Amino acid sequence: MSSLINEVRTFIVDNFLFGTNGDVLSPEDSLIEKGLIDSTGVLELVTFIQETFQICVEDHEIVPANLDSIGKIATFVRLKKGAC
Repeated sequence: MSSLINEVRTFIVDNFLFGTNGDVLSPEDSLIEKGLIDSTGVLELVTFIQETFQICVEDHEIVPANLDSIGKIATFVRLKKGAC
């Protein structure tokens, strides 16, 4: 597993699962469908992404296609960093 995926997983486990049960969360699991993240959580996630990976997340990019799973987040970050 890549360090990017591990870093995102750690943030999600620490902030939305409160450090427990992170082993059952696969990179493909929907954070929304599992009830782990809501609109406020999305804002926290976007702030984490911007600060940690030094990228700017535009309003139109805040969609489930980019942010609904650990794998989608990792792909989004890789694409954004590659575009710089």
